[in-house]
Amino acid sequence: MLAAWREFLKGKRNKRDVQEFQYRLSDNLLTLHAALKTKSYSHGGYYAFNISDPKPRNIHKAKVADRLLHHAIYRKLYPFFDKTFISHSYSCRKGKGTHRAIKAFIRYATKGSNNNTKTLWILKCDIRKFFASVDQSILLGILQQRIVDLDILRLLESVIGSFSTAPGKGLPLGNLTSQLLVNIYMNEFDQFVKHRLKVKLYIRYADDFVILSRDKKWLECQLPQIEHFLRDRLRLTLHPGKVYIKSLSSGIDFLGWIHFSGHRVLRTATKRRMLKRIADRKEGDPVVQSYFGLLSHGNAEKLRQEARRRLGN
Repeated sequence: MLAAWREFLKGKRNKRDVQEFQYRLSDNLLTLHAALKTKSYSHGGYYAFNISDPKPRNIHKAKVADRLLHHAIYRKLYPFFDKTFISHSYSCRKGKGTHRAIKAFIRYATKGSNNNTKTLWILKCDIRKFFASVDQSILLGILQQRIVDLDILRLLESVIGSFSTAPGKGLPLGNLTSQLLVNIYMNEFDQFVKHRLKVKLYIRYADDFVILSRDKKWLECQLPQIEHFLRDRLRLTLHPGKVYIKSLSSGIDFLGWIHFSGHRVLRTATKRRMLKRIADRKEGDPVVQSYFGLLSHGNAEKLRQEARRRLGN
């Protein structure tokens, strides 16, 4: 619990609810420990609020004691489950992330197009209402196949059951455990893509995934199988307006960039959001450095110059 608290505290020291919990830290930790030991722990409710990231999202924030428990659970389960994930899954994993997913896409695109000498087709898919659509009973069934400790399963059932978008559906955006649980859930699909469909050039980042191939008809044949597996095994559906098969040369919108053969440009909405957020900030600001890091992954010298002009002196 103390180790989990040290990790949880990072970046949250100025939050009022965290300061109140820390004021009586020993008592609060002992109370939480006693509830776990006597198997009387019950997950509390959530505080809901909206953000734009960049599209509107409804975030649910648990109480400090519950969030601390999420960290404790995550610290124990992540190392175990991460070993079971395929290398093509990039969301919310140590040593992965958006930048590495983009690098993988560039590498696969170069390989698949034979160094941009062959036409490469990409099947791009997005899962509709991803977090809200997770079937809790299916998720618990997957966990039961991997975890034998009944106390851990009971805790996970309490965490999963503490929130719903509909009876038996959904995980809250905002829980650390949700990041791991959706990867465990989607690992079923990843394994299907790699071992049943035998796909070699595949990348998934959360609910966004691409399959690359020179054979357009083969991609068209994979789509119904993908839809059937998601629907029948995971009770998920693809977003009808965000599924397409296009050539790389026509531009593929993936992870904030429009990718072409041999180059990529920042998505217009991402560009506007970046310029708005960095206005009047200093160059050493973490937000500015993060965006400049993003720009290093594409053809964006003019945009980088424009961004520097927007910075405050």
